[in-house]
Amino acid sequence: MNVKKLLWPTDFSNNAAHALPYVTSLMEKYDTEVHVIYVMQEIAEHGPWYGEFNRKHLEEVKEWEHKKAEEHLEKICKNHLEGCPLYIKHISSGDPAEEILKVAHKEKVDMIVMATRGQRGRFGFGSVADRVVKNTDIPVVTIPVPVEEEEETA
Repeated sequence: MNVKKLLWPTDFSNNAAHALPYVTSLMEKYDTEVHVIYVMQEIAEHGPWYGEFNRKHLEEVKEWEHKKAEEHLEKICKNHLEGCPLYIKHISSGDPAEEILKVAHKEKVDMIVMATRGQRGRFGFGSVADRVVKNTDIPVVTIPVPVEEEEETA
């Protein structure tokens, strides 16, 4: 097996972080390029919560989230992927599974490494992980999140 590029999707949750030791292990073993992706939730698709949001406000929220995502990705890459020959950060907006697969195919990654569920996971295998696995021919390594460590959801 030759892994030159791998993709790690994260939603910055503790659940998603369970995949990080596997990413770093593969990175060290294969001297691989690591792509890290965060997909922002598309808030414009949701109905109004407390009245209508104007377009300017939505853009400000998206800019703020994008800035925070850049900060989180930089921190992850600095603290955990320091030995990586190359790491590339991706931030996109939309359906998480679709965006993960778009980046995976665009960057021609050899493997996707992801937790079985992220911050909103209530079941043993999250819907994003399920859709990624079922809709790609790229090998996907799914890392289970121990039930006792699962994040609480509101």
